Amino acid sequence: MIPVTPRHEVDPDFLALPRHDLAEAALSAAQAVGASYADLRIHRISTEVVHMRDGELESAGVAREIGVAVRVIVDGTWGFASNAELSPQVAADTARRAVAVARALAPLNTERIELAPEPAYTDVTWVSSYQIDPFDVPTADKIAVLGEYSGRLLASDGVDHVSAALNCVKEQTFYADTFGSRITQQRVRLQPVLDAVAVDAASGTFESMRTLAPPTGRGWEVVASDDVWDWSTELAQIPDLLAEKVKAPSVVAGPTDLVIDPTNLWLTIHESIGHATEYDRAIGYEAAYAGTSFATPDRLGSMRYGSPVMTVTADRTVEHGLATIGFDDEGVAAQSWDLVRDGVFVGYQLDRVFAPRLGLSRSNGCSYADSPHHVPIQRMANVSLQPAAEDISTEDLISRVSDGIYIVGDKSWSIDMQRYNFQFTGQRFFRIKDGRVDGQLRDVAYQATTTDFWNSMEAVGGPSTWRLGGAFNCGKAQPGQVAAVSHGCPSALFRGVNVLNTREEGGR
Repeated sequence: MIPVTPRHEVDPDFLALPRHDLAEAALSAAQAVGASYADLRIHRISTEVVHMRDGELESAGVAREIGVAVRVIVDGTWGFASNAELSPQVAADTARRAVAVARALAPLNTERIELAPEPAYTDVTWVSSYQIDPFDVPTADKIAVLGEYSGRLLASDGVDHVSAALNCVKEQTFYADTFGSRITQQRVRLQPVLDAVAVDAASGTFESMRTLAPPTGRGWEVVASDDVWDWSTELAQIPDLLAEKVKAPSVVAGPTDLVIDPTNLWLTIHESIGHATEYDRAIGYEAAYAGTSFATPDRLGSMRYGSPVMTVTADRTVEHGLATIGFDDEGVAAQSWDLVRDGVFVGYQLDRVFAPRLGLSRSNGCSYADSPHHVPIQRMANVSLQPAAEDISTEDLISRVSDGIYIVGDKSWSIDMQRYNFQFTGQRFFRIKDGRVDGQLRDVAYQATTTDFWNSMEAVGGPSTWRLGGAFNCGKAQPGQVAAVSHGCPSALFRGVNVLNTREEGGR
């Protein structure tokens, strides 16, 4: 058994649910009617969302979802069923329905389901790392803090409007399977955002600038003070940065050297590496929702994904990661492994079904369902670009550029259905002249193919520049599912990347 020491206890009301009784009822019922394998997942998700505009509350609410899900394998075919009622009788009935679904689907199944082996984990508990449970904080207190932060921005000249939002999630699961695993987990995540807008009434144009605080697997401590994120400094800086951005010159399009901050680069990693190295996309199993991948299995171990300074790791264990867990939704213990090593494509993200198809003896734990009423699918780990061994600073990278752009913060993006041709913008663009930052630019986007872009990476920053970014809303599958995922990276220097002028591209 893996030793797991939680910093918090799982909520007593979740522990009071008849978890083991439901598991016994469901798993025994499934086997009694012909299942060779079965697993049960009790899944409870609590979500609180607060939205404010110009310091006034627009909406606030808490949503909760709970249910029991049962998966089975019958003669090599999956079956799945769920129910919102938690009782042993309902759990047994749900298991029998899952078996009936498997039998109904059997004529359509062209490949027998085989699960990669995994040790059984008996009576294991895992809780994510956070200090203050956001659901212990009154909504009125959250509104007060967002209102106070909004007021700081609105009090500044040149800021016409401010939007503020907070999204808090607590997710609790109990997993049991016929191999003997019994796993209870609880994790918390939070996303705070403030967006300042400056309007030029004469021209009818506007500019905006958003805070850079990332969504994170932490609690209310992220928002409550400057201990985790320096809100005081950033909120004080935004008005002047926004005023400068409004008057900044438009970028000149063409090949340009770029220093990209982690607050922007995480999204490029997500789209061009994270999704591209999902094995189900690479073999065409996942295609309808958001495409496949250029990183096909015949290129594994040989394709040069990027330059030799590029090592990318998938990690389900990094502290405060949005995709960090103790065990996935197939009872597989969290792991860390390389996807790209020294620029070469060496690994995929996969689950217990796809691991044997790739010839691997074990899943790397990438199964997740966003609801008790959705079947687990292969989902992304925390996919991160590793820093240099020596502590190269962002300023060191900028000093190597005679004429270029330093890009900070994420904004819009576009990528094709094979995760190959892409375009990204950002929040803040600073001109680099003779190795120094020299004012802001506007209307910047960078465009490349995935392999050209990552092969143009000349250097990465050191550990002091490494930051976790991420998204609350990564979508996949049909019916659609949403997952939260983090991406860590250092600052990085890229040579000769094609820069577009978005104003000119838009015909303005």
